[in-house]
Amino acid sequence: MRKARALLAAAVIATTLAGALTIASRSDTADAAVGAITWSDEFNGAAGAAVDTSKWNFDIGGGGFGNNELQYYTSSTNNVRQDGAGNLAITARKENPSNYQCWYGTCTYTSGRILTSGKFTQKYGRFEARIKIPKGQGIWPAFWMLGDNLGSVGWPQSGEIDIMENVGKEPNTVYGTIHGPGYSGGGGKSGGKTISAPLGDAFHSYAVEWSPNLIVWQLDGVEYYRVTPATVSGSTWVFDHPFYMILNVAVGGNWPGSPDASTSFPQTMLVDYVRVSAWNDTTTPPSTGGTALKSNLNSRCIDIPGGNNADGQRLMMWDCNGLDPQKWTFESDGTLRGMGKCMDPAGGALTNGTRIQLANCSGNPVQRWTLSGAGDLVNLSANKCIDIVDNNSANRAELQLWDCAGTANQKWTRG
Repeated sequence: MRKARALLAAAVIATTLAGALTIASRSDTADAAVGAITWSDEFNGAAGAAVDTSKWNFDIGGGGFGNNELQYYTSSTNNVRQDGAGNLAITARKENPSNYQCWYGTCTYTSGRILTSGKFTQKYGRFEARIKIPKGQGIWPAFWMLGDNLGSVGWPQSGEIDIMENVGKEPNTVYGTIHGPGYSGGGGKSGGKTISAPLGDAFHSYAVEWSPNLIVWQLDGVEYYRVTPATVSGSTWVFDHPFYMILNVAVGGNWPGSPDASTSFPQTMLVDYVRVSAWNDTTTPPSTGGTALKSNLNSRCIDIPGGNNADGQRLMMWDCNGLDPQKWTFESDGTLRGMGKCMDPAGGALTNGTRIQLANCSGNPVQRWTLSGAGDLVNLSANKCIDIVDNNSANRAELQLWDCAGTANQKWTRG
């Protein structure tokens, strides 16, 4: 976000193709093993309430922020507030109520930019927000991160990870980008994803999963771009220290261009939540290979009853036998698969007591799992564990989602 972007649109096709090649040849790097949520803001305050200042700071001013942007960022609830419906609202307005001065003279627009610098930083993990972006020529919403060493080394040496950027002239396209020394500004390494409807028509989930030597971008839980140190072509990889998060709506600038007669104001970005999960650096993520998942409670294995892989088949515990209905693989998209189908919370529910079933692999984020170093088999969307119902140690015991408690009926080993 904090850079010139005039070359990005021309470069994104090449970088997206390069990303696709990287995806096809990925055996040198493991995906992130995502753990428990470490930080979140659900924005459940009253209508008109200010943002939680124990979690967020404000950037204030109209200096252009390195991109010749036209807005003046304020800390006013006129620009940054909670809407009373579970969302953060960052609103760009065509107004200047306090005679704000910008780099080009008297400011024409106000907006908001909040950040977790000095409040929260993290090295590695999953960083996700569910956002409904604003629309219009010259409107530039973003969810992004900067290295916490920015003050000492400057930009781009600090590193920058743009989780979500959109420019109003391309309403259907999201961009994910990294910037560092030798690949900043228009030379940032970037991939894009274009969908059939404007992104601003609905809420979407924007996320990165970041681990040593790998960053993966997802739109609605589906990967569309990834980078490794090889992506930066011999330049320095600077993504090995804590970063902080930023949310903002810029107006104008080198990349989106200025608003025009077609642009309506105000324009609001709604943020349902921001959530950060840990990267589990105590273990390598489970490898593929079709092995059993054995309970620490009773040494029995997760089983597809009768080897019947029909949709909706409820999974159960059974004596370990090494047969195909007990062979599970952790796939690169985060799914856990057996007999060609995915482990799935019934009905897509994520509440305590949701039974675990087999279903067609749909790309829905609720079908993503990880086995932590502590032996917890965790659903990444729910941040809940697979649990043996009622601590039942017998054959045919059913499985459910439940709050992770560290108990034996929630502990699993491979083999």
